[in-house]
Amino acid sequence: MENTLVRVEKGTADAEEVAAVTAVLLARAAAAGNAPAVARPRRTAAGWRRLERTSGFRAPHSWQV
Repeated sequence: MENTLVRVEKGTADAEEVAAVTAVLLARAAAAGNAPAVARPRRTAAGWRRLERTSGFRAPHSWQV
């Protein structure tokens, strides 16, 4: 089994196309490595809800699915 870093999931790509995509990804990674990291505030609660913890009734005009 080959150990590859880039794999074409759908379609066909020749060696030049894979090399071009790899060059772009490596250039972006190198540029991101030089930028200072920005601290993002952390959420204290999850951005999603568990369905089993919600009430069983939702009004017919509710926007929730």
